[in-house]
Amino acid sequence: MTAGSFAHLTLAFGLLGNVVSFMVFLSPLPTFYKVYKKKSTEGFQSMPYVVGLFSAMLWIYYALLKANAMLLITINSVGCFIQTFYICFFLFYAPKKARIESLKLIGFMIVIGFGLIVGLTQFLVHDVTNRVTIVGWICLVFALCVFVAPLGVVRQVIKTKSVEYMPILLSVALTLNAVTWFFYGLLLHDFNIAIPNVLGFTFGVLQIILYFVYKNKKPICNEKVSGLEIKNIATVEQKQKVPENKDQDIIDVEKLSELMCSIPVVAKLNQNNDVIVDDHLVLEPHVPNHTIEVAA
Repeated sequence: MTAGSFAHLTLAFGLLGNVVSFMVFLSPLPTFYKVYKKKSTEGFQSMPYVVGLFSAMLWIYYALLKANAMLLITINSVGCFIQTFYICFFLFYAPKKARIESLKLIGFMIVIGFGLIVGLTQFLVHDVTNRVTIVGWICLVFALCVFVAPLGVVRQVIKTKSVEYMPILLSVALTLNAVTWFFYGLLLHDFNIAIPNVLGFTFGVLQIILYFVYKNKKPICNEKVSGLEIKNIATVEQKQKVPENKDQDIIDVEKLSELMCSIPVVAKLNQNNDVIVDDHLVLEPHVPNHTIEVAA
């Protein structure tokens, strides 16, 4: 294969990588549409977008040092713009606490982190080749950390047997994105680009396999909820029986009161002709006119 063929293939994979990466950058739009409709970020976090901005800036810096990776500069410039828009949108609708945490994260990663990388490599590393190597290794390590992040989603899918939080289209897009940039880096003989995308491709394929394995499975969480509902229903039924018993007791007391009222009162007169009610009730047959029995 000639060098011209390599150049054409490199350009083809670079352009395809730009297109796929652009689609991946646009994937959070439905999330921000929900934020716009509800006027609140609710439980969403700004970390993915801050990390995305940091990654895009880091690759632009590496591409500028390398001087022959223009397609890296184009897509990551677009990525910087889109991620900055997401962050500003998030800060506008985020509550005060989340906004403060996001600003701290931006200051730590973008201002301090990226600033230190640029400053140290520019002033302490004078050889351009060594500078490219150092920044390339930083990009490599950071990209590997980013590609390891989906392991949390994979663990959640296996644990819950549910693919609710793992959209298949995004998994396919990330896998295709990793494949295109792997071949782009391979054809450029740039292993700082190629190696991280091997890991990205591996995790992407794993997510797709898990999706088709668990897409028809009944989530474990639903079974637990059903069990809790059955227990709650039993508890409610038991609580409903208690008032019935209390009502029965009230009815029995009322009947007893009526019975006591129907018993004739037995009394006697003392020597001063005062009426004294006997301490012991004598159960006599009921007399219609309630005659008081007086001692002779």
